[in-house]
Amino acid sequence: MSTSNSSPATAAGSASSAASVIDPVIDELWERRGDLTPDDADARKSVVAAVDAIDAGEARVATIAADNTIVVDERAKRAILLSFKVLDMVESAAGDFHYHDRVPLKTRFDGVRVVPGAIVRWGAHIAPGAILMPSYTNIGGFVGAGTLVDTWATVGSCAQVGERVHLSGGVGLGGVLEPPNAVPVVVEDDAFVGSRCMVVDGARVRRGAKLGAGAILTASTHVFDATSGEEYPRGEIPERAVAVGSTRIRTFPAGDFGMPCIVVLRTLDEGQIHDKLALNEILREHGVAGG
Repeated sequence: MSTSNSSPATAAGSASSAASVIDPVIDELWERRGDLTPDDADARKSVVAAVDAIDAGEARVATIAADNTIVVDERAKRAILLSFKVLDMVESAAGDFHYHDRVPLKTRFDGVRVVPGAIVRWGAHIAPGAILMPSYTNIGGFVGAGTLVDTWATVGSCAQVGERVHLSGGVGLGGVLEPPNAVPVVVEDDAFVGSRCMVVDGARVRRGAKLGAGAILTASTHVFDATSGEEYPRGEIPERAVAVGSTRIRTFPAGDFGMPCIVVLRTLDEGQIHDKLALNEILREHGVAGG
C-alpha cells in the first residue's frame, strides 16, 4: 500500500507535442487566442478538425501511462478551449427543446444505446457498447465500451471513464478545462460508483474499485484503510477497494468537528471485480447502500 499523500495532480504529466495526435497548429493558435474570432476561417477549420478527433476517440484529453500516472494532452484541451473562440453562436433544436450555443450536440453514436433524455455534446467520445440513460456528457468527456451512465448522472468536461464502469443514478463527475494541464476526473475500468456520489477536482477511482452511495471524493480527500488505519494517496480510491464516505474528528479552536474522508472497508479479490451481489453484501454489512 502506498502511503503517499500527494494529490492526483502532482502525479500527472502533460503530453509532449510528439505524443499528441492533434495538429501542432493548435499550439500556434493558442498563442494568439486573444485575437481569434469566428471570422478566422482557417483557425476554425483546424480547431473543428481537432475536436472532431476527440469526438471520434482518435485523440483523448488524458490517458493512463504505463507507470499508472495520468498524462494530460494539453493540445487536446487547448483545441476544446479554442472552439469557444472560433465557433459562432447557433440556434438548434431537438424536438421541442431549443438551444443557443457555440458547441453543437453530438450526432454519431455508433453501437451506443442512447435513451431519450440523454444529452451529449460534440467533442465527447462514447465507445460502442456503452449505454446512456437520461444523463449528460460534456465536451472532452470519454465513456468506454460497456459502460452504463445511469439516470441523471453527469460526466463533466474532459472526465475520463473506462470500460464496463457503472455510474449509478445521480453520480456527478466534475469537469475541468482550465488550465489546460489540469488533471481531469478519471474512473478506471470495471469501477462502480454508487448513487449520488460526487467525484471532482481531478480525483481518481482506480480499476475495479467500488464507491458506496453518497460519497464525496476530491483531490484532497483523505482515504483511510478501515482495518490498519493507514492512509492511501489523497483523492484516490485504490484498485479493487470497496470504499464509503465517512468523517474523522478534527479539533479546532472552536471545538471538534467531523471532517469528510473516505474509508476502505475491504479489497476485493481479482475475481470479485464484476460481482455486484458480493459488493452489495459488503456494503450492507456496514449499513451502506450500493446505489
